[in-house]
Amino acid sequence: MLIVGEKINSSLKGVTEAVKSRDAEFVRNLAIMQTEAGADYIDVNCGTLIDEEVEALPWLVKTVQEAVDRPCCIDSPNPAALSAALRVHKGKALINSITAEKERYDAILPLVREYGAGIVALVMDDEHGMPKDAGTRIEIGWRLIERLLKDGVPIGDIYIDPLVQPISTNGNMGVIVLETIKGIKDAYPDVHFMCGLSNVSFGLPKRALLNSTFIALCMMAGLDGAIINPGNRRMMSVIRAAEALLNKDKYTVNYLKAYRSGVLE
Repeated sequence: MLIVGEKINSSLKGVTEAVKSRDAEFVRNLAIMQTEAGADYIDVNCGTLIDEEVEALPWLVKTVQEAVDRPCCIDSPNPAALSAALRVHKGKALINSITAEKERYDAILPLVREYGAGIVALVMDDEHGMPKDAGTRIEIGWRLIERLLKDGVPIGDIYIDPLVQPISTNGNMGVIVLETIKGIKDAYPDVHFMCGLSNVSFGLPKRALLNSTFIALCMMAGLDGAIINPGNRRMMSVIRAAEALLNKDKYTVNYLKAYRSGVLE
């Protein structure tokens, strides 16, 4: 399971102020905490600071990579900001994100190819926007994969985002995500998946319970990447347990390591 640490995001309390003031120590501490908790990538997102994103995003990348030996998931819809951040990134980055929408696809693809980055691809297009049913999401996912492959992106660099939405507004949204993952995985077994999970529980009590249960269900369907808070010990424990039960953790090595380290809950 690829874990992307979500905490360096200007929509979160304290991060906006840290980015605006270029508080490197604050950002470095968040990067270190997430790395020590098990993050494979560190997400960097300052999309709420629209007027300074082109300067702030590469600063975040450099600050994170000065503190930890981890690649970044560079999260922005702005091609200029992505380009500036990718120029200073060390190693193979993950770009979040592209869609099947023509304008966005045409703007982001050249960056994916130039920098050899992995790419998170959302199952959205110009005709449907964010589709309300699994069938349409699956079809868009297939088209996105085929187009990315045709444009020279290796299948191992493609991470499909099935679009997680709240079950509080539509009780079928969790099922739609599970069906989308399975439908795409069945057709393209070597493709990866990546999504933020917490939106599924928006507006409901005991969100941690819903989120941790949902990630186990998604992993059963084929999810192999998530943008989460790796400092959430319950969530990380569920991931380790699910990996062991799904035979994604050979000889339960990672599960036993986590147990001996005292981090399982």
